[in-house]
Amino acid sequence: MLLENKKLLITGVLTRQSIAFSAAKVAQEQGAEVLLTSFGRAMSLTERTARELPAKVDVLELDANNDEQIAAVATEIQSRWGSLDGFLHAIAFAPPDALGGSFMETPWDSVQTAYQTSAYSLKSLTKGFRPLMSSGGSIVSLDFDATVAWPIYDWMGVSKAALEAITRYLARYLGADGIRVNCVSAGPLRTMAAKAIPGFNELAAAWSKKSPLEWDVTNPEPVGRTVAFLLSDWSSRITGEIIHVDGGYHAMGADLPERLEG
Repeated sequence: MLLENKKLLITGVLTRQSIAFSAAKVAQEQGAEVLLTSFGRAMSLTERTARELPAKVDVLELDANNDEQIAAVATEIQSRWGSLDGFLHAIAFAPPDALGGSFMETPWDSVQTAYQTSAYSLKSLTKGFRPLMSSGGSIVSLDFDATVAWPIYDWMGVSKAALEAITRYLARYLGADGIRVNCVSAGPLRTMAAKAIPGFNELAAAWSKKSPLEWDVTNPEPVGRTVAFLLSDWSSRITGEIIHVDGGYHAMGADLPERLEG
């Protein structure tokens, strides 16, 4: 199987609609041992959702902005497995005033929260778990195309641009250790995180009109399968990459006026 005997840490599972849930499910089906993380009030939700995975899985408490908790999770992984083959960074958050079109009015405190949680935390987790990956491995994060300025996405879009840059720098600095670092840029999916984005429904409704492949906003499995591929040895020479799983939307230009079509 694609991930047989792999030891993987998956962050970001909240409900069955979470991309991270799909990634964890595919990983287990492909032979991996999996641990999940959550923290605070979301822990009970993650634990309930975890029971719907094919195999029993434990949930460790991890606030990605808390170095002590990162160290505690690393210690637990060391005790259980002795090493780590890879992890999924599926962590993002922006305060309400960092989204929705108020870009020019967003205060620094909110910008800092969005950046630290959604981008810098990738570096924090990597630093904490790197000693467990002495034989190499794979790190994957979840992205949303940051090459353009999306309406209403605002400082989360800036944070995703930072996430992409951090991915490239981590790929540069960790390549000598045999550690690969990549992003998966997904199309819009109807997750709990999406509910916090103003105008998400309009964005989702317009997506399949432009993407050459039909895009189903309720199906995260294609993204989960791509995450599993990047966590596997089949991606052994891919690093610093952004793989789009969006029905091809990112590759299409603007639609022409009807009078110019054909």
